Amino acid sequence: VVSEGDSVAPGDVIAEIETDKATMEVEAVDEGTIAKILVAEGSEDVKVNAVIAILAEEGEDASSVEAKPAASTPETKVISVEEPTAMPTSEGVNATPLAKKIAEQNSVNLSTVSGTGSRGKIMADDVTSNGTQESRAPANSGDRRFVSPLARKMAEDAGLDISTLPQGSGPNGRVIAEDVDAFIASGGAKAMASASSSASKSAAKSTMASGMSDDAVLGFYTEGEYEVKPHDGMRRVIAERLTESAQTIPSYTINMACQLDALLALRAEINAAAPIVDERPTYKISVNDFIIKALAIALQRVPMANASWTSDARIIHKHSDVGVAVAVPDGLFTPIVRQAELKSLTQISAEVKDMAGRAKSKKLAPQEYQGGSTAVSNLGMFGVDNFTSIINPPHASIVSIGAGEKKPVVINDEIKVATVMNATFAFDHRVIDGALGAQLGVAFKTLIEKPAGMLV
Repeated sequence: VVSEGDSVAPGDVIAEIETDKATMEVEAVDEGTIAKILVAEGSEDVKVNAVIAILAEEGEDASSVEAKPAASTPETKVISVEEPTAMPTSEGVNATPLAKKIAEQNSVNLSTVSGTGSRGKIMADDVTSNGTQESRAPANSGDRRFVSPLARKMAEDAGLDISTLPQGSGPNGRVIAEDVDAFIASGGAKAMASASSSASKSAAKSTMASGMSDDAVLGFYTEGEYEVKPHDGMRRVIAERLTESAQTIPSYTINMACQLDALLALRAEINAAAPIVDERPTYKISVNDFIIKALAIALQRVPMANASWTSDARIIHKHSDVGVAVAVPDGLFTPIVRQAELKSLTQISAEVKDMAGRAKSKKLAPQEYQGGSTAVSNLGMFGVDNFTSIINPPHASIVSIGAGEKKPVVINDEIKVATVMNATFAFDHRVIDGALGAQLGVAFKTLIEKPAGMLV
C-alpha cells in the first residue's frame, strides 16, 4: 500500500495481510516516513509478528536506517524483521505441476531430485521420497512405503500387496516397475497368493480410508488437458473443517415443510412501507431475513438446542448467534449475526448485506465469522427443492432452505394451493437428541407460518 519514502500518519493503512479467510489492514500507529520495507509485496508465509517495515520519525534521515535497526535507536519504529527465505526455483525442471507445488512448499530444490516418470519426469512421489524430511529416514521405517505410480498400478493388477514386496531398487528403497516385474518373474507372486488375498482386503480398507495418492489421481488424465489449481488457505480450511465434521459428528436430519404464504404477504407489506430516500426504499427485507429471525427465536424457545459440544460439557448459549452461509469466489464464509433474537428484521437485513459484501472481498474480521451455535444455508434462489448441509463445528445444527414452490395442500379438509418451503435440519446427536431436534423444528415452522410472532 505504501512505498519507501512515503509519509504516514496514525491511522493510515500501510499494508494488507491476507490470512486463510480474511484480508486484514495494518495501520500506522505513529507519524513518520517509511524508511525500509523488509517484506516485499506478494510475499507468502510471513510469520506472525515478523517485522515488515521500519518507520523513521521526523528529523531522522530515512536513508541511513539499516534493515535491522539497533534497539538503542529511539527514533526508529519497527512496524513489522525477517525477510522470507528464498525458495528454490523450479523453472526449467521437467516436473509435474503438483510436484513443483510440493517442492515449493517443502523448500526442495527440484534439480537435486531424480524423476521416475516418463523421460525422467519428476512426479509428486519423487519429491516426497527424495526431498522431504520424512523420506530421509530409512526406507523401511514405520509403515510408509515409497512406490512409483506405475509400480503400484502393476502390483494392483497382479493382485500383490505392495507392503509385502522387498525393498525397491529406486532411490531410498523406492519400489519401481522393474522391481514388480522381477518379483513376479521370480515366482514370488504365486508363493504369496493366499496371504495376498487376505492382505489385499486390509489394503483396500486402508486405501478407502486414506484415499488415492495425488499422482494416482492425475494418472487417470492426459497431461495438458487439465489445469492444476493449488489449494489456497480458504479451500484448505473448508476441507479440514468439513472433513472433521463428517468424521467426528454423529448427525441426523429432519425435514419440515413450511407454508410461506403468510410470510410472503407480511414481507410485501413491510417492504411497501419502507421510507423512500433518493428515490430508493431504505430497506428491503428478504425471505432469508425472516428465516434467520425465526431460527433465532426458535432457539430461545428451545434453549437446550442452542448449544455446542465439548469433550467435558455442553455449552448452552444465552443468545442466538446465527451463521449465514455466503458463497464467495471459490469458497464459502459463514458470517455470524450476533444476538439475532434481539434484532429487528431491518437490522438483520442490513447486517447480512454488509457482511456478505465484505465477505466477497475478504474484508471480514475473524470475530465476524467465528463462533455461533447454528447456521442457515439457503439454496432456494437456485431452484433447489431440498438438500442437507454439513454441520460446521462448533455449531450443533444447521438448517438447509429450499425453494418455495406452489403445491396442493390440505387445509381444513380442503385441497388448496400453497407456497411450500422445505427446511432440512441437521443436528449433532451428541448435543441435540431426536425429540429436542423435532421441538426446534416445530418452533421454527410455527414462526415461519405465523410470522407476526416474530414482530412482538
